[in-house]
Amino acid sequence: MTDNNNNGAANASSGDVQIQIPAAPKAEGAATQDAESGSSEAKNWRRWFIVAVDILFLIVGQTSASLLGRYYYSQGGNSKWMSTFMQTAGFPILFFGLFFFPSKSSSGQSDESPIAKTALVYIVLGLIIAADDMMYNSGLHYLPVSTYSLICASQLAFSVVFSYVLNSQKLSGLIFNSVILLTLSDLLVGVSEEPYDESAGVSRGKYLLGVVLTLGASCTYSLILSLMQLAFENVIKERTYSAVLNMQIYTSLVATFVSIIGLFASGEWKSLKHEMDMFKSGQFSYLMTLVWSSVSWQMASLGMVGLIFEVSSLFSNVIGTSAIPIIPFFGVMIFHDKMNNGVKIIAMLVSVWGFVSYVYHHYLEDRKARKASS
Repeated sequence: MTDNNNNGAANASSGDVQIQIPAAPKAEGAATQDAESGSSEAKNWRRWFIVAVDILFLIVGQTSASLLGRYYYSQGGNSKWMSTFMQTAGFPILFFGLFFFPSKSSSGQSDESPIAKTALVYIVLGLIIAADDMMYNSGLHYLPVSTYSLICASQLAFSVVFSYVLNSQKLSGLIFNSVILLTLSDLLVGVSEEPYDESAGVSRGKYLLGVVLTLGASCTYSLILSLMQLAFENVIKERTYSAVLNMQIYTSLVATFVSIIGLFASGEWKSLKHEMDMFKSGQFSYLMTLVWSSVSWQMASLGMVGLIFEVSSLFSNVIGTSAIPIIPFFGVMIFHDKMNNGVKIIAMLVSVWGFVSYVYHHYLEDRKARKASS
């Protein structure tokens, strides 16, 4: 019995204990690692699905809004404050989104996101957005949609500067190449042999004013993107999509209020009834143009803020720039904008080249990050 017990103990110590006990935590660790890897991969796919939806919103919304804005002016619309108002007035439709993405309150959230600071952020950004919309609409009023969209490419160059200064964005040779190309594109448009659209009754002076206002609006737009990213990182600090909706809703509320004040202070509200009656395609078309323009701008703005939240302000601006080759194409088809000017065509190609340069930079950075993580 003693020998058998000793033999059994020896077998247990040499076999069962040494083999089975280490194997259990190893299997458990592997299962845990696989579960964490699967969960991380699922979160990554879910995040990039949201990014893809935001990209779609931004491109479709920006393209349709720009075309509808040009249609408004081409059919007899003349109120710049009304156009500014419609760029933010559609924000009430975003309240429905809060039912699907409610805010998740936590015990420390009041310390992380003070109401006073958050409200101040919304007010300041709303005021800047109202001024930016006014400049954009004035530029679109004096420029063909093709020229307007090409000049808007400069917003990427401004965004690089603001992202570097305010958001500590890392720069590379490809980004600088993109900036130079897009700046060159704007200069080519500025010295074009076709400086203004004579058929629209726009003088050379108004054309130059439109160029200056659009450049100023592009600079301001880039500043807004960087300030929003700064606000998400340092003031709001809430990692939920409801934070994106709240940013868009309350900044639009402030901008809409400013637009209403401007509409009445300028006296343009008195001519709105006459403007609707004289709209070339009819009163119903006038109302639908304003309504769908408002919806399109909200779609674009929601996609823009979503990309800032998920990725960065520079990435959001680059995606917005990708609509630049699309807008002139529809401008030629719908409004018969002239694209036979060789300088303008070259400017469009240079603009596309600048965009592709940044996309390639992003591809290399993502590839490097994947290699480092593996």
